[in-house]
Amino acid sequence: MARAIQSKAVSDFTRFRERASRVFLSELQEGGLFPAGMKKVAMFIPCFVDQLTPEVGLDMARVLHRIGFQTEFPSAQTCCGQPAFNSGYWPDARPLAEHFVRVFHGAEAVVCPSGSCATMVRNFYPELLAGTPLFDEAVNLGRRVFEFSEFLVNVAKVSDVGASFPHRVAYHDACHALRELHLKREPRELLRHVRGIEFVEMPYSEDCCGFGGTFATKFSMISSAMGDTKAGNAEASGAEYLTSTDPSCLLHIDGILRRRKSAVRTIHLAGILAQTADSAGRASGESR
Repeated sequence: MARAIQSKAVSDFTRFRERASRVFLSELQEGGLFPAGMKKVAMFIPCFVDQLTPEVGLDMARVLHRIGFQTEFPSAQTCCGQPAFNSGYWPDARPLAEHFVRVFHGAEAVVCPSGSCATMVRNFYPELLAGTPLFDEAVNLGRRVFEFSEFLVNVAKVSDVGASFPHRVAYHDACHALRELHLKREPRELLRHVRGIEFVEMPYSEDCCGFGGTFATKFSMISSAMGDTKAGNAEASGAEYLTSTDPSCLLHIDGILRRRKSAVRTIHLAGILAQTADSAGRASGESR
């Protein structure tokens, strides 16, 4: 009986979340969510970026500054709680979510270079904080949190950020960005406006790379096999670079490409968009 009740509750919330997501996307497309003069954004920097790929956050800031936005980095921010939440440790994730809501509550817009972390705040905080005093604030904040490419194309209404990257590039559709945030057009639109780029579609670009957070450690053999398939598809595309919206996916794929001694390199989308005709040397967002 308890299991049946729990299953119904999860099903009801899933339908609510999907309906709320459709309403949100509709309002966003109509342009009514933010004041026209909004020019300051808060940067939400995920753990992977903070600890392993800080250049991704810097590149995101460079692009935002180039198109006229001021950025602030709330230094009190910590992990959003996604690893604990996804592993079933909700009591451990909840204080992190509450802290995040308090830190970012005054931000007009929050921009994040990770689809999975943006998903955590927008789609799963309402579930995690249901029945708490911060539930309403969490829902409202979630409507102001955006993945980087989503913010550029759908909020700032900018597809050409003045980037130049004369290389052959393929794109990996990260699971959370594609399936939770419904982002497929946005990163591709940005890439197609990069000067000098040759954008190619990779076979099975929507297939999971096998990372999945703690899945990669709990089920390492499956994770590695999925990553190996993704790496092979990247190579089959003939791309010099593989890009995505999620640094965690790129780190996973990069490790497998290195093991294969592949010529394909990985770079975050922000690393491509940060490059201009005046840039020299190695791409700042390149993982190797």
